[in-house]
Amino acid sequence: MKDATGLPALLEAFFLDRLMRERHVSPHTITSYRDTFRILLQYIHEHRRKAPADLSLRDLDAPLLGAFLDHLEKDRGNSARSRNVRLAAIHSFFRYAALHAPECCGVIQRVLAIPTKRYVRRLISFLTSTEIDALLAAPDLTSWSGRRDRALLLLAVRTGMRASEITGLRCENVVLHPSAYAECLGKGRKQRRTPLRRETAAVLREWLRERGGVPSDPAFPTRQGKALGHDGLDYLLKKHLVIARRHCPSLEKKHITFHCLRHSLAMSLLCAGADRSVIALFLGHEQVETTSVYLHADMQLKEAALARTTTGKPTVRRYRPGDRLLARVGLDDLISAVRQLLGYGLAQRAFVFDQQDMFR
Repeated sequence: MKDATGLPALLEAFFLDRLMRERHVSPHTITSYRDTFRILLQYIHEHRRKAPADLSLRDLDAPLLGAFLDHLEKDRGNSARSRNVRLAAIHSFFRYAALHAPECCGVIQRVLAIPTKRYVRRLISFLTSTEIDALLAAPDLTSWSGRRDRALLLLAVRTGMRASEITGLRCENVVLHPSAYAECLGKGRKQRRTPLRRETAAVLREWLRERGGVPSDPAFPTRQGKALGHDGLDYLLKKHLVIARRHCPSLEKKHITFHCLRHSLAMSLLCAGADRSVIALFLGHEQVETTSVYLHADMQLKEAALARTTTGKPTVRRYRPGDRLLARVGLDDLISAVRQLLGYGLAQRAFVFDQQDMFR
């Protein structure tokens, strides 16, 4: 008799019914979840000698999944954040399985109880205005690819668009009349429009005129006319960073990714005095609290707050009697009072010495 909790059937229903039909998740989420279970099934096949078709939900117990998560960090070299991403995909599948395989509620409950791993939240990396200028000056404007890269990097720096938004940008999404803006479908299916500066609009206007094509074509294509992918963005960024580092040595100390260009826009807006809600609006953040990460990275903001604090040493004032007090107390009386105090102090010291001699 076939097990009703067979893993292949549950996985197929999870991807087709839950993720695609019910939740309409993005292709990036589908890819991430697919890779998670592909790596998991390979791990089970190597360590348990079980083919994916022979697995049931009960085989994916908490000890096995815990060992799999350790395998990701120790053997595959994944970070704690990548480990948590894989665990989130597993948790999502088991929450779906709880509704369709209630007889395995014990196994499901123990798997859902696996906690995410805490990690060090490092400060974000961003580029200063000098470093941005060096990067934008790196592309060779005498070549077709250099002019494309210059327009792409300028758009990324001035709008803070994500890599997925840049690669999905079409010619029709760049509107240059009457007011210039770029329109994209952001994370979480949020459609947003970002205004363009005059210099950015001028560069894009020249590029789109040279690029040609129909409005539905990708704004930044490859030589073959296809849209650039994430690997293409990483390649062109690294290529131009090699040139930019020759003219700006401070870039040598920074680990720069395409997402750093997005951080750079946020930091420039913050240093210009923009409110956090405006920064969240530019970046397409759903919650304003998300922009708090830029406050922690802004040293100028902290230094300005520190400069407004008082740093002087506290002064201890010595008591000086006023003229009215000295007039009320005669000089002879004052001298006798001082002598009495001095005599009392000497008597106290003599008493202490006598007590010490007594206990010796």
